[in-house]
Amino acid sequence: MYLLDTNIFLEFLLDQNKADDVEKLLRTVPKERLYISEISLYSVGIILFRRKLFDVFVRFVEDIIITGGIKLLRISAEDTKKLAEVSQRFNLDFDDAYQYTVAERYGLTIVSFDNDFDCTEKGCKTPKDVLEKLFR
Repeated sequence: MYLLDTNIFLEFLLDQNKADDVEKLLRTVPKERLYISEISLYSVGIILFRRKLFDVFVRFVEDIIITGGIKLLRISAEDTKKLAEVSQRFNLDFDDAYQYTVAERYGLTIVSFDNDFDCTEKGCKTPKDVLEKLFR
């Protein structure tokens, strides 16, 4: 079960260097094993809106969440108390602390291109790591 970080989606949506890896991940891993956090959804929206890519955001929500089957997760108000502790313990910014807290709460592996998670207990995997594990 995998929590896909914001940069995973942006890599694909903005057709960046590792977009092919993300596409393979999204096509290969069963959707019931993939999750997106509420903060990732909003972060993708903020970035796409800044670039005036409104239609891309609407298609993203439709293709990934509404019909795509990737589950949207949030943390409770009680869980938000952990954000500052997680941020301080691992020196993470707010959105990474949120991702880590979601992953911890739901028992998920973080999939990210962000090496900030390397200093945490959970660490993270790249799309290539996940695909290699599936095909072993």
